[in-house]
Amino acid sequence: MEKIVKSDDEWRGALSELAFKVTRKHATERAFTHDNFPKAPGMFRCICCDAPLFDAATKFESGTGWPSFWAPVDAEMVGETVDRSFFMRRTEVHCNRCDAHLGHVFPDGPAPTGLRYCINGVALKFDETE
Repeated sequence: MEKIVKSDDEWRGALSELAFKVTRKHATERAFTHDNFPKAPGMFRCICCDAPLFDAATKFESGTGWPSFWAPVDAEMVGETVDRSFFMRRTEVHCNRCDAHLGHVFPDGPAPTGLRYCINGVALKFDETE
């Protein structure tokens, strides 16, 4: 996979202010700001580099206020790091292609994986399958 590297100024010019803060500076968008996410078949892609991250078939309603998925489309596309911010220990997930912060993964999701990838909606764009 070809790594995409850009300066903060380049990212800032390509993204909305909120998308820049979330994906490049590890912020979190407010819960329930993406309640209108598509329910059609398709692919959720990284807003920064267009990498395919989550198939709509793995999306589920978690009630948390953020889009949730039980698995990435390709485990190699989504990397994990330990996040010790806010006096907690969580597992952060990021796009392996461009290092965009996506959200976190938790071990309280549905079968078959038991995982809940809790993703900032602003970090994703959706391509509907025709």
